[in-house]
Amino acid sequence: MSAEVVTRFAPSPTGYLHIGGARTALFNWLYARGRGGKFLLRIEDTDRARSTPAATEAILKGLDWLGLDHDGEVVSQFDRADRHAEVAQALLAKGAAYKCFATPEDIEAFRDAARAAGKSTLFQSPWRDADPATHPDAPYVIRLKTPTEGARVIRDQVQGDVTIRNDQLDDMVLLRSDGTPVYMLAVVVDDHDMGVTHVIRGDDHLNNAARQMGIYTAMGWDIPVWAHIPLIHGPDGKKLSKRHGALGVEEYQAMGYPAAGMRNYLARLGWSHGDDEFFTDTQAQEWFDLDGIGKSPARFDFKKLENLCGQHIAVGDDAALLHEIEAYLTASSQSPLTEAQRDGLLRGMYCLKERAKTFPELLEKAYFILADTPIQPDEKAARNLDSVSRGILAALTPRLQNASWSREQLEEATARFAEENGTKFGKLAGPLRAALAGRAVTPSVFDMMLVLGREESLSRLAQAAASDED
Repeated sequence: MSAEVVTRFAPSPTGYLHIGGARTALFNWLYARGRGGKFLLRIEDTDRARSTPAATEAILKGLDWLGLDHDGEVVSQFDRADRHAEVAQALLAKGAAYKCFATPEDIEAFRDAARAAGKSTLFQSPWRDADPATHPDAPYVIRLKTPTEGARVIRDQVQGDVTIRNDQLDDMVLLRSDGTPVYMLAVVVDDHDMGVTHVIRGDDHLNNAARQMGIYTAMGWDIPVWAHIPLIHGPDGKKLSKRHGALGVEEYQAMGYPAAGMRNYLARLGWSHGDDEFFTDTQAQEWFDLDGIGKSPARFDFKKLENLCGQHIAVGDDAALLHEIEAYLTASSQSPLTEAQRDGLLRGMYCLKERAKTFPELLEKAYFILADTPIQPDEKAARNLDSVSRGILAALTPRLQNASWSREQLEEATARFAEENGTKFGKLAGPLRAALAGRAVTPSVFDMMLVLGREESLSRLAQAAASDED
C-alpha cells in the first residue's frame, strides 16, 4: 500500500450536498490534509435517470463554501464505465466470476421455492459451475464467485472487527445484461485506480464493504483501511430529516453561518479531541484521527452550532469576514453592498463581530452603517427622541464638535456634559443611539461615532435634534 494517505469523497449527484455528506467530506479532507496526503473528489453519476448537472454543481458549490479543496480533477464514475467492464471481464477470465443466464423469472421461482421449503432465499445460480459449452445464446449477467465457506472480517477503524460469513453473501452481479457495470464494482475499481488508501464513509455502507472485499481479493488488490462513521440524528434521536430543519449545506450559507464555524461544528459532530470544542482548521487537521470517532450517532444541535459560529466570527479576519458576508448576501438573494457600505463595515468590524452568532445578527448591529440617511428611527428608538431628549442632543452637539475625534475625548466630553446637566451617561445613551442608528439596541455610541466619523455623526445628531420642527 502506498505510504501516502489518499482519501476521497464520492457523492451521488441526485440533489444538494446533504449535511451528512458534508461531514463525510470534511472527515476525509481533515484526515488527508493532516497527513500531507491527497483528498480526491469523485462524482458517482452512474444512475443516469437521477443524476443531474445541477446537483453536481450544487455539491461543488457546497464544498467550495465549506473550503474543502480537493486534489486533481473531479472524476466522473460514468465516464469510466469501460474500465469497470474491463475488470469484470478480467475476473471472468481468471475464473473468479461467471456468466449467469438466469432470468428474473428464474430468480423469483428459486426464491419462492426456497421460501416454501423454509430455506435461505439468497439466490444460488445454477450457472455458477456450468460448462461453458452448455451456455445458451442468450443475454447474461456477470456474477462474482463468492466463496461458499469461511468468513471475511471487515477491520473497521470505527466499528471494530465485523465478521460476515461468506454463506450470507450472494454471487453479486458485476455487469448487467446490457453490459453496464453495477455501482458496487465501479466503486472498487475507482478506489483502486485512484490509489485510495482510506475509505471513510457512512456506516450505511458497512455491509457493502464485505461484498466489495470480494472484488479486491479476487483481483489481488490491496484492501483499503475502512472507517464507517455513524449517521447524524436530529435532536430527537431520529435520523436527520427535513422536519429537523435545513438539510442542504447551501441552506446554512443562506442562513448566514460562517464556513469556519460550520467546519468546526461538523468536525465535532461524532468526533472529539478531549474536551476541545472550539478549534481552528490547523488544529483540526493536526488532531483529527479515526480513533476519535464515536460509534453512536451524533445529534445535531443548532445552539452548539450558533455558539461555535459566534466564536469564529469574533476571531475572524475582518477582510475575510466582509468577503464571506458578501457571499452570504448573494446566497440569500439580498442586495449587494455599496462601496460606502463595504468601507463602513470594514471600519466597524471590530465592534460588530463581538457576540454576533450569524451574519444576519452582525448586519443587524451594523444597521447604523447600512441604513439610508436621514435616519428614520424605529418605534422603540423614537420613544427616546422626545422634546427633552432632542434639547439634550442640541446642547451636546457643539461640545462634541469641539472634541478631537478619539474615543477618549468623546467619552470625556459626554461625561462632562452629563455632569454639568446633573444627569448620568445612561440618560444620554438612548437619544444618541436613536439619532445615530435609529435603533434602541446598537454597538457602543462611541464606537458608532468613531466608525461614522465626525461629519456624519454630527450631521445625524443635528438632524435628530431638529426633527421636532417637522
